[in-house]
Amino acid sequence: MALVFTLLRILLGLLFVLAGVVKLTDKISEDIYMHMRAQFVEFSAVFPLRIVGLHLEPEQYLIVTGWLELVAGALLAFGPRILQEISNLVLSVVMMVAIFTLLKLQQPLYMCCPAAVFLGLLLLLAVRGRGTKSKIH
Repeated sequence: MALVFTLLRILLGLLFVLAGVVKLTDKISEDIYMHMRAQFVEFSAVFPLRIVGLHLEPEQYLIVTGWLELVAGALLAFGPRILQEISNLVLSVVMMVAIFTLLKLQQPLYMCCPAAVFLGLLLLLAVRGRGTKSKIH
């Protein structure tokens, strides 16, 4: 069973790396990159931290999200245990913000499904990781 969770963690991490790269460059797919840029114009209008005065321009928001997904995804897949746990937390927050944003923009519920599935898998990894005992004494 440990092998299944390891494979899930690596696959999930690599998917986040890919999602981050797509947000940072048009070299993978120019169409998807341009679509992301257009979406983040809408997303920045409902950025959750605006209520405390933090405002990100759409381009900044896209870049920050892309780098968070890229770095945290790589650490989730291949980092040491403590960094895997931190990256899991960071990516979980990113997915919660994505769900909040889509709901706030009144997008159809099915648009939240990818973020909800990724959040569920991240939480599964977090809970499963908490259930194992550390081998360090």
